[in-house]
Amino acid sequence: MKLVTAIINSDMLDDVREALIQKDISRITVSRCSGRGRAERVDLYRGQELAPDLVPKVRVDIACNNEFLDLTIEAILSAAKKEGGTVGDGKIFVTELQECIRIRTGERGHEAI
Repeated sequence: MKLVTAIINSDMLDDVREALIQKDISRITVSRCSGRGRAERVDLYRGQELAPDLVPKVRVDIACNNEFLDLTIEAILSAAKKEGGTVGDGKIFVTELQECIRIRTGERGHEAI
């Protein structure tokens, strides 16, 4: 089992969600977040250089069985990238998921996902 975490632009959320649904992946968790990546942007205020503020993003978490990992990543990559790819399109993190437990039934592991 894996946990796929994607940090994407807010305006790409609908496209990513639709791409995931087309791959039969419908169980996702979405949360608003903010952060700053490698993009170098300098703001000037009254002649002073200011550190750029944190950029609003969306975090999408998807717990999936190993056989759905590549489908999940492909769906996110195809939908989250702006035309030609731009700085700030986001990142995908894949981590090992040690356990998943469905609270309602007590199911564990692959069945709980």
